Amino acid sequence: MSLLDLWLSRSVPTCLLLQSLLLIGFCFPSADTCPKGCACVRGDGLNVTCSHAQLRAIPGDLPPDTVLLRLDHNQISAIPPGAFRGLVRLRELNLSHNAVETVGESALRGVESTLRTLDLSHNRISSVHRDAFARLKARVHIGDNPWHCDCALQQALRVMAYNHEAAGRVLCHSSPLRDHQEGRPFLAMDADLCNLAKRTTDYAMLVTMFGWFAMVISYVVYYVRQNQEDARRHLEYLKSLPSKAPAKPDEADDISTVV
Repeated sequence: MSLLDLWLSRSVPTCLLLQSLLLIGFCFPSADTCPKGCACVRGDGLNVTCSHAQLRAIPGDLPPDTVLLRLDHNQISAIPPGAFRGLVRLRELNLSHNAVETVGESALRGVESTLRTLDLSHNRISSVHRDAFARLKARVHIGDNPWHCDCALQQALRVMAYNHEAAGRVLCHSSPLRDHQEGRPFLAMDADLCNLAKRTTDYAMLVTMFGWFAMVISYVVYYVRQNQEDARRHLEYLKSLPSKAPAKPDEADDISTVV
């Protein structure tokens, strides 16, 4: 066997082995790149599944090439501002069946343009920032939450006119309207809650101003009456003083003579 044949016989298996290792490393990310308690699988992009992992917070070491992220059925209570900022390819985010209570203005910052599906159903969300979904183009699922139907929610859903289904599944748990029953669909509320809040603020300011005005008037009346009472007492005191007797005529003559 020549040296060339010997070299080829050893190099070809080695190259095949290296190619296999590279292929495995590309298709299956190492354990160091996958968050603890999650499973990472490559398909049409990197799919990260952290379901039923008893997570109390969103992992901070999510791979930047994540396309699908499942965080459902955990105990996550908050979405920090920019929590998904580094996930530039994220298309699907599932946060259902958690304990999230509110969605802030910057909760979804960085993924507004790439996200196509967002599931926030079955949480404890009662309020959102009015601009929480402003730049989002995804299909949103926000049903089965104890919503407080106020002006902020009305503004947040108003920018989601293309996503009528999301607003249709919102049921009011509470509302500033007294006659709005619990469990009533949000879309059944025809009142402008933002104007209602403005009118309530105007009424509160009017009542406050009236209260201050009444206090000023009461003080002025009290001050005037108190001065009148002091003047009356002073006058009575002057009247009670003994008056000096006038000098007799003879005594006045004597005095003038002496002078």
